[in-house]
Amino acid sequence: MISIAQRKISLRDEPFIIAEMSGNHNQSLDRALEIVEAAARSGAHGFKLQTYTPDTMTLDLSEGEFFISDDKSLWKGRSLFDLYQEAHTPWEWHKPIFERARELGLIVFSTPFDETSVDFLDALDVPCYKIASFENADIPLIRKVASTGKPMIISTGMATIAELDETVRTARENGCRDIVLLKCTSTYPATPENTNILTIPHMRELYGCEVGLSDHTLGIGAAVAAVALSATVIEKHFTLSRADGGVDAAFSLEPHEMKNLVEETQRAWQAMGKVQYGPMEAERKSMVFRRSLYITRELKAGDVLTRENVRSIRPGHGLPPKYLDVVLGKFMTRDVKMGTPLSWDLLGGPLS
Repeated sequence: MISIAQRKISLRDEPFIIAEMSGNHNQSLDRALEIVEAAARSGAHGFKLQTYTPDTMTLDLSEGEFFISDDKSLWKGRSLFDLYQEAHTPWEWHKPIFERARELGLIVFSTPFDETSVDFLDALDVPCYKIASFENADIPLIRKVASTGKPMIISTGMATIAELDETVRTARENGCRDIVLLKCTSTYPATPENTNILTIPHMRELYGCEVGLSDHTLGIGAAVAAVALSATVIEKHFTLSRADGGVDAAFSLEPHEMKNLVEETQRAWQAMGKVQYGPMEAERKSMVFRRSLYITRELKAGDVLTRENVRSIRPGHGLPPKYLDVVLGKFMTRDVKMGTPLSWDLLGGPLS
């Protein structure tokens, strides 16, 4: 178990749901604040930004590897610099966004992408830091964030077991005691077939920490299933409306979907329960509707039980059905009406 801003994260606590704004503010602070308010109304527990500038991410070039030419990319035809220029959250917006989120009871934090953004966020007193998948092998950045001593939430997209081992060891050796790893597929959007949430319990055992899902699939199915596989944190991109467009809109949840996510992951967590056999207290009233042995015709004392006058039916006040072969051939010790539950005291030994 770990705690982030007094919020416990463990298998004993309902899942921690993070709404990731990313670039969905569409270059408007007013829209960013609306997104904060919508996240709070939807029931999300955490709200996350990304902290960078285009210059801290890449070079201002529009050729070669600095240009997106992949036909399958949402961002084909754009330079990395241009994309990050549009998507980044201006640093002067952070304080009003943080203040509004905190007023609404959200745990607000961000993803730093270099050392300057770590220092900037530290000055804003963030309760934890998120490491993006593309930076999970940036050991100097991991070392810098870990040195703050605050919890780290690390997305694991593309990382090998060896890379994750180095990342986790580096974080722990440099002062971070509380780590959450998020299973992540770094495609946008991701498909259910490429999500592989069976990795979640394996990762929990392998690294001895809390594990969740950073989910880029459409809808909430993968996230709900992940909770059933021991995910304690779920992160989903969040927007007011996909129709409004934006760099991340295509794989972001809308407010009503985020509300469903919060509710359904909570139900999945509640449904996990514990290993349980036998009737629970809530089931005891239903026991009466089990099948049992009943007299199906009016009988006189001395009449012999046959398959024509005793059957296994509902409700469950008679002898269990497993005794049917035992009672056949025995005789009644007294007169009984149709619909009488069969009991041992009504039976005499077999006729000779």
